[in-house]
Amino acid sequence: MNTKFFLFLWMISCTAFAQNSEFPVSKVDSIVKRIQLPVFPSYQINISKLGAKGDSVSNNKAIFDKAMALCKKNNGGTIIVPKGIYKINGPIHFVSNVKLKLEKGARIKFSDNPKDYLPMVLTSWEGTMLYNYSPLIYAYDCTNIAITGEGTIDGAGGNIWKSFKAKETEGKNRSRDMNHNNVPLKDRKFGEGYFLRPQMIQFFNCKNIVVEGVRIENSPFWCLHLLKSQSITIKGISYKSLNHNNDGIDPEYAKDVLIENVNFDNGDDNVAIKAGRDHEGRANTATPSENIIIRNCNFKGLHGVVIGSEMSAGVQNVFVENCKTNGYLKRGIYLKTNADRGGYIKNVFVRNIKLDEVEDCLYITANYHGEGNGYQSDISNIHFASISCNKASESGIVIQGFPDKKIKNITLKNIEIKEAKNALSNENADNVLMTDVFIGKRAGVPTAVSKN
Repeated sequence: MNTKFFLFLWMISCTAFAQNSEFPVSKVDSIVKRIQLPVFPSYQINISKLGAKGDSVSNNKAIFDKAMALCKKNNGGTIIVPKGIYKINGPIHFVSNVKLKLEKGARIKFSDNPKDYLPMVLTSWEGTMLYNYSPLIYAYDCTNIAITGEGTIDGAGGNIWKSFKAKETEGKNRSRDMNHNNVPLKDRKFGEGYFLRPQMIQFFNCKNIVVEGVRIENSPFWCLHLLKSQSITIKGISYKSLNHNNDGIDPEYAKDVLIENVNFDNGDDNVAIKAGRDHEGRANTATPSENIIIRNCNFKGLHGVVIGSEMSAGVQNVFVENCKTNGYLKRGIYLKTNADRGGYIKNVFVRNIKLDEVEDCLYITANYHGEGNGYQSDISNIHFASISCNKASESGIVIQGFPDKKIKNITLKNIEIKEAKNALSNENADNVLMTDVFIGKRAGVPTAVSKN
């Protein structure tokens, strides 16, 4: 039965806690100012001058490799991709101080032959470091790199790569066993026979990164993976990537990240903030994911903004504002961890969010999939303000802690969910403050006693 009305107003006496729930504009401004934009030498090379053919058939792998080598020889530069469809049978590997610029009408179309992405490279797969197929665009240990322009990057992920999903269980379980048993990194080799799909774009141990303007389509796996990288600007890009696990942007062990003006359309999470999983993640607490700003974005896909479930090194200082849905979401804002993870999620501020129809509007759980034991996570200082939602087909607000590890210090202010099957599920949480929270139809002036 749909809830027609629900109004919660919970007051607590901790004044300092209430004050700390305000959206910290000065903190956001300081992060933005700290992010460094890449700087590039004046050298430019147009791939057509090197013999590239934008006929959608010719293999341009050697041409792109040559362009990158020329940039390296000149201490960096800009690789220009003119109008056309450029097939590439294999990955693009960046070097420092390079901008890849896709002009209007340009499309880079990668092959979907897994053998083209060998030899293996050091990468990560669902929170565990290992050797696997190269991401389609891969930058390792680079400084000052960018992908810009009005063109499209097509990952060809809907056929062979998509078929890997049904075969990945053995490789996935092997990677997690290696994580739990501290197997040396050199022995974590996957690739052929294990069916772990590569990311489309991965920046690994890089800094001063810009991705701006381009369109990302048809990724094999995660679309844009920001791994152990910092000082990152993702701006004005768009997506149409609807395959399995097509997260839009995955910051992992990432620091100082600005994501703004992005139009998402993904087969999975729009933004999923991660920080390693389980034993390996907990060993990397010196590099949590932190100082991440998400603003002025249009959400469409499975979930809008997610933290977890791989977050064992910790996630802190996340700021989400001025975003809206551009279609259906399963969940709007989703914080998820379980008793295998450990680590923490803290200092999350969300404001000015407009959701249309969702399954669940705001969801915080420490018991994701009911899995794990021994490593419960700390979740604290989570603040939601000025959020509207037209309909939640299941729950309006869910908060799920553990009796011996409660979620702490949650504020919800000026929240209106017009319709929800279940209004609120709140268990094992301390210091939850709700002010002007409406779920269902708002109450008007009390009616008088009727006269017979």
